[in-house]
Amino acid sequence: MRAFIFPGQGSQAVGMGRALADASASARAVFQEVDEALGQHLFRVMTDGPVDELTLTENAQPAIMANAIATLRVAEKEGGIRLADKADYVAGHSLGEYTALCAAGALDLSTTARLLKLRGRAMQAAVPVGEGAMAALLGTDLEKAQVIAGAAVDAILAEGGPELICTVANDNDPSQVVISGHRLAIEKAIALAKDLGAKRAVLLPVSAPFHCPLM
Repeated sequence: MRAFIFPGQGSQAVGMGRALADASASARAVFQEVDEALGQHLFRVMTDGPVDELTLTENAQPAIMANAIATLRVAEKEGGIRLADKADYVAGHSLGEYTALCAAGALDLSTTARLLKLRGRAMQAAVPVGEGAMAALLGTDLEKAQVIAGAAVDAILAEGGPELICTVANDNDPSQVVISGHRLAIEKAIALAKDLGAKRAVLLPVSAPFHCPLM
């Protein structure tokens, strides 16, 4: 069995889609359709930034979807690769589930873009920009990640701070776990991570704390 897995938020970067659009009319058509569906120049934000605007959830989600669908369209229309012939399943990491639905034909491109714009706005409304964060713990398993997250909350309480949220969000593989919660708690977890067994902790480029009780 073979599956196509589409990426989630945090994979966006300024410049994304530019090479595809320069090389392919199929890709340009995808980006144009998404811009028209949203009534904004999202592709300009994707290619030129600024990074803070691209990172906003309501922009990052449709941007990542558009880039993935553009890549797929180029493969199908110009590479002669049919998704139905190459994949038994499609799936996605978080917002990538929407991309998978679009790739499979369950949702059209314009509808997917508008849904992700609304989804992004709703998710950002749950936690104002700057109050939440996420981090990837590398070289650690789920059990160690839970210890790190709990230690961060306890440390802030011991310092006389408020009871904040810091919890496991994504168990990506045996050596990478993502945590999510209040920014102060995530920053504390990053500071404690190496002493508690992680090889490295990386703050993720997202504007909201996904997959945690704050959302």
